Parts: sequence; structure tokens; C-alpha cells
Amino acid sequence: MSESCSSSSSPCGQRVGAAVESAGGHGADSPLCGPPTLAERIDRVAAPPLEMAGDTIQDQFGRVFDYLRIAVTDRCNLRCVYCMPEGGVDFARHDTLLRTAEILRVIRVASKLGVSKVRYTGGEPLVRSDILELVEGAVRTAGIRTVHLTTNGVLLPAHAESLRRAGLHGVNISLDTLDPERFSKCTRRIGLEQVLAGLEEVLALRFPSVKVNVVAMRGFNDDEMGAFVELTREAPITVRFIELMPFDASQIWRTGRFLSMERMLARFTQLHPQSEVVNGSSTEHMSFRLPGCAGSVAFIPSYTRDFCNDCTRIRLTADGRIRNCLYSEEEFGLLGCLRQDGTDEDIAQTLKDAMWAKPEDGRAAQQQPSSSQETNGRVRESMAQIGG
Repeated sequence: MSESCSSSSSPCGQRVGAAVESAGGHGADSPLCGPPTLAERIDRVAAPPLEMAGDTIQDQFGRVFDYLRIAVTDRCNLRCVYCMPEGGVDFARHDTLLRTAEILRVIRVASKLGVSKVRYTGGEPLVRSDILELVEGAVRTAGIRTVHLTTNGVLLPAHAESLRRAGLHGVNISLDTLDPERFSKCTRRIGLEQVLAGLEEVLALRFPSVKVNVVAMRGFNDDEMGAFVELTREAPITVRFIELMPFDASQIWRTGRFLSMERMLARFTQLHPQSEVVNGSSTEHMSFRLPGCAGSVAFIPSYTRDFCNDCTRIRLTADGRIRNCLYSEEEFGLLGCLRQDGTDEDIAQTLKDAMWAKPEDGRAAQQQPSSSQETNGRVRESMAQIGG
């Protein structure tokens, strides 16, 4: 079902679901109204009109958003246990996925509002046949300084050279184990050899930024920290240990696999007491370099969320919805604007409204009242549906 291009604050600042449609009736002070509806909350915090707010995307807490993460698909060629069941999830219909021109249009509008960094995610972005066109288009967009891609690496050997020619600045490879048997157990597929070949290829091609993302899991790969750190000895890569998050379609989150950043850090400092603290990205809560090593090691508290105050991210799902916080269930639809004659100003205002309504942090986002966990009839239970 296509979304309408209407909202109380902009032609397309609409959240999916019945909350906006049912807004109205009793006033905010009425004893009959109960908690404020989502539409009422959006009205109260709607971003100032474009001519008043300047040329950046901001929220009520002073954060400025210059980083656009776009999930270009919810499909994936792996079935990682912390993301997607063996049988997959409720994938979006192809006709509801953002098209090439629509993605590039959003990037163009966002760039005029101060967005300078774009990252393509999924699902697995390399399964999209137009990924090179998307990279090239983003690279050519005025104001966009860097374009990145997060991939599981299986298809990377076949695409790395073309991506480099297209102008891709950085590659993040999701890799949770260096053991073939564990890889198959974690992903329910084979492919470690291809992933490692892809890593070697991007290093040989000298991509400016190469990172390896490791979801740390107690009793599964927590004994491989030393092996992953060793990858940084000769290669200018950043190995990042990331906390497990509860977007696994109810597979392993409650099985005791969670390993906190605090425990990861304790293990790391025990193994490498001579490491020195270095600067990392805003999400890399702590970063280190070992003496004589070319790369670095970082730790990301993605669940304990110690970096919310520094968040600069805008998330756009594969089916065209802005998610202003990973832990929020509130989403703002763009698909209606893109397909129902919405103007660039409509798109810009929706981006601004969505991020103006961003909660203070992930904990506040989880406490927000929500009419439904469903978007367009689908429940987002997997990171692939949100955008990794």
C-alpha cells in the first residue's frame, strides 16, 4: 500500500501506522485522551520551517546530523544468528523498496542540509544490481565528502575493484569469527574464504578506510580477540568489537551471549597492557593502537549506548522510512513524497521533522509510547529490516 503525502507539519512527515490518521478528537488536557498520540507529539516538537531553521538538520538537544545511513535492501545472502532466522524474515515487497533515482534524490536533498557522509547498508548491499550506480551517484553529489559501504564481504572479491573505481571511500566488513566451522555455525552458510579474500582485495586496492566489525558473543567468539587484534599488525585497518543488540528476530538475545563493552575492554587491556589510546570515530567509544601496529582496535557500546550525545546519524530503511533512533519504533515515511509528486522542500522538511523529534537517547526511545511495532503491516524484528 502506498503512503499518502500528508502530515500536520509537512506534506510527507507521516509516520506509518494509524496514529497519525487517528489524531484529533480530545485535547491534550482532556481526561479522556490518555497519553498523547504520536501525531500530537510530532506537532509539539515539529522542526521549524526551512526558512527559519537554516540549512542543517538538528534536534531539540543541539545535535546536528550530517551522516546518512541508507539500507538499500533487507535481503541478505547470509543468515547470521544475531540478525535473521534460517528461513529469513518478512521481506519487503520489491515495489516498496526505494529505487535508484529515489535514493539519489534523498541524498541530493540531504546534502543541501549539511549531510556530508553517506553509508550504504542492508541486508547485504552488494546483492543490489545497481550498487555501483548508487555509489557513483552519491560520490558525484555536491557536498558529499565520503561514501561508505557495510558488507558481509562474501561478494566483495567480485565487486571491490569496481567499487574503488566508482569512488567508494570506505568499506566495513562484518566478520565475527576467523574459524571456518564457527563461521558456518554463525551465518548458516559457507563463505569465510571469500570474506577474507575480499578483505585482502580492499587492502590491496588501498581504500582510504577499511574496518572489520566483530559482534562479540560470550561463549562463541570471545576467545578470538587476540586473533582479530593481530589483523591490525601489518594492515591499516580498524578492528571494532561491537556489543550484541536485541534485533535478532528472537534468536539468541536471551541466551546469555551478550558481552558488555566493559568486559571486552577488561579482556583487551589484560592481553595488551602496552596499547595506547588513539582517536576514533564518534561511535568508537574507545580506540587503541598496539606498539608497531599499522591499524587500530575500537570498542562500540551499541547496546549500553554511551555515545548517544554524539549521534549524528540519520537512518533510512530500504522501504523508505526515516528512523531517527535505532531503538525507536517511530518512523517517518518518505516513499509517499518520492512517488506522489512531493517536492524537494517536502523531503527536506520531513528529514528535519523526523530528526527534530529524536529522543534524547536510546533509553528514552525505548520508553516512548508507540501505537504499534508494525510498519506497513510488517514488524521490524531483524537488523536487516532496519539497516545494519
